[in-house]
Amino acid sequence: MAATSTAAIAKLLAPGLNQIWGEYKEYQGEYRDLYDVQSSDKAYEEDQLIPGLGYAPVKPQGSPVTFDTLAQGLTSRYTHTAYALGFILTREALKDNQYKGKALKATKMLARSHRQTKETVAANVYNRGHNSSYLGADGVVLFSTAHPTIAGNQSNRLTTAADLSEASLEDLCVQIANATDERGLKAALKPRSLHIPTAEMFNAARILKSVGQNDSANNAVNALRSMGLFPEGAKVNHFFDDSDAFFVRTDADQGMIFFQREEPEFDQDNEFDTSNLKYKSYERFSAGWTDFRGAFSNGGGA
Repeated sequence: MAATSTAAIAKLLAPGLNQIWGEYKEYQGEYRDLYDVQSSDKAYEEDQLIPGLGYAPVKPQGSPVTFDTLAQGLTSRYTHTAYALGFILTREALKDNQYKGKALKATKMLARSHRQTKETVAANVYNRGHNSSYLGADGVVLFSTAHPTIAGNQSNRLTTAADLSEASLEDLCVQIANATDERGLKAALKPRSLHIPTAEMFNAARILKSVGQNDSANNAVNALRSMGLFPEGAKVNHFFDDSDAFFVRTDADQGMIFFQREEPEFDQDNEFDTSNLKYKSYERFSAGWTDFRGAFSNGGGA
């Protein structure tokens, strides 16, 4: 990559500019709403499924006890990916810049790029949750009606795609309440939070916060609110790319996981032969899911 020379920043070489602009506020930390964030000190992390036992069968008088079998199931691996960025300034571009306090703030610019990258990568696990090019440890997409288990196929999405509404959210809550484990025993899951794109933020507020039934003349309570089914409320994610997709996180122990392997690091150095100044940044992390029951969805684009 070519170094940024004085020609590329000619306006910064002479005094008189009223203002230098191009920086904006950011939506930060939204990925933390989508995952249980953990640290890591290894090249990769693995979560191992050990299915429990099935239902206890009837034991006829005088007959031996039926013995079940324990065996390990799926292994979910999180391989951390490195993300890095940099840019180069010629010595002249650095020395002749008249606005050093306002422009070419290397660490600040690189930090912004890393934050936006992390948010995008984290949101993409959900964005690609119905994409057959992105499969989990069980060989199917994150949001599927056919997650293979010992007890048979299980689902964490609405069978028929539906827009966000009080009714569709209630249907998803019923599905969560009926979830079972690998052996078919009741899993006792509960919704934690609703995750939505910007297009649904007003709709979600009305659905979860209305005292009465949303958009209806019926004299009925808002069951979602009165039952306290979403204790963490609705979370807007500005990096979701489907305007009518919505997701529900549950309280599954090992559902959606984000591992921070290395925090962002920033460094700079000079090239001896050119006197150019190099700035760079680096970090490592991974995002994915262990238990598909950690998140449910509306079944794809409605």
